[in-house]
Amino acid sequence: MNRKLRMGMVGGGKDAFIGAIHRLASNMDGLIELACGALSINPDIARDSGRSLFLPEDRTYLTFDEMITKESQLPADKRMDFVTIVTPNFAHFAPAMMALDNGFHVVIEKPIAFTLDEAKQLKKKVEETGLILCLTHTYSGYPMVKQAKHMVQTGVLGKIRKVYVEYPQGWLSKLTEREGNAQAAWRTDPKKSGKSGCMGDIGTHAAHLAEYITGAKINRICADLNIMVEGRALDDDGNVLLKFDNGAAGVLMASQVAAGEENALKIRVYGEKGGIEWAQQEPNTLLVKWLDQPTQILRAGGNYGDRLSTFATHNCRTPGGHPEGYLEAFGNIYRNFALTLSARIDGTTPTKEMLDFPQVDEGIRGMAFIDNVVASAASSEKWTDHVVY
Repeated sequence: MNRKLRMGMVGGGKDAFIGAIHRLASNMDGLIELACGALSINPDIARDSGRSLFLPEDRTYLTFDEMITKESQLPADKRMDFVTIVTPNFAHFAPAMMALDNGFHVVIEKPIAFTLDEAKQLKKKVEETGLILCLTHTYSGYPMVKQAKHMVQTGVLGKIRKVYVEYPQGWLSKLTEREGNAQAAWRTDPKKSGKSGCMGDIGTHAAHLAEYITGAKINRICADLNIMVEGRALDDDGNVLLKFDNGAAGVLMASQVAAGEENALKIRVYGEKGGIEWAQQEPNTLLVKWLDQPTQILRAGGNYGDRLSTFATHNCRTPGGHPEGYLEAFGNIYRNFALTLSARIDGTTPTKEMLDFPQVDEGIRGMAFIDNVVASAASSEKWTDHVVY
């Protein structure tokens, strides 16, 4: 590729949080430029956001329909290459489907859609069109998460037996959705967030991380969901027992009422010979615990090619000792997507490291996890089959 990929954005205006994160991440490697946007459902905010981002007036659109329609009519050397969708959950499906229908690749926030049926429709459309859909499950972008996955895959830990994954936050410990907190308002509204609050928002991250690192699929669950803050419409806390298709057992905890916690995502995976431990608040470190020798500490760093996998070093940006965090992990998702898309445009084959980013199948599994956790929590049965199709 002798040019940058051109990105169009749906949502993410100046009144939003996650849009700025996506723009920083997509710009990190110089492979992508923001070409156009439908940045808000509020016309004034959409226009102001376009001006603040130096978008041309004629490419600052007021609706996603207008953006996709007009961009599809531009010459191939001018139009956007892909659409990034950073709207609340209920507004994911329509722009994603329209973009795919008009020949545009898609990057989309998780969860992929509002319902499992919508997710399945997107998968069918991706298969029909052959286009790429990237799902921003950010935490799989960390180098040491990729190292953990590599160690499990290569069998150095032995057969995996036990998984503990937890994601405690404290930001919804009060009824802030009624105090002007816009992020809390839509995440706790069933009409905008979906049938689950906490489990849909961060429980899906935890479940994806467990499946990503272990390579195993959750096939049975036993869930307990709670509304801890009086007056809230959706769950803000939950616990799930897990069974995996490789015979492993697990425990998943997600809570947004763990007062004092920030984003304390953590996972421990144990095999016959040893285990690994990774925490998002110390992301450059991977602890490797052995049955018959002292604990080993692995650290992220682009100069550690003699001790880390190519999947880890491909996603390291600096030498060891220079902290890389959330933005860099987000940037790795975008870079791998961009390198894969650029290879396709050039007619070359992307490497397996480039292809290592979440796609539509992970989106379907996330929506199925939400459905099955809610069903299990409401059921009198102890265990519920984790049905995806």
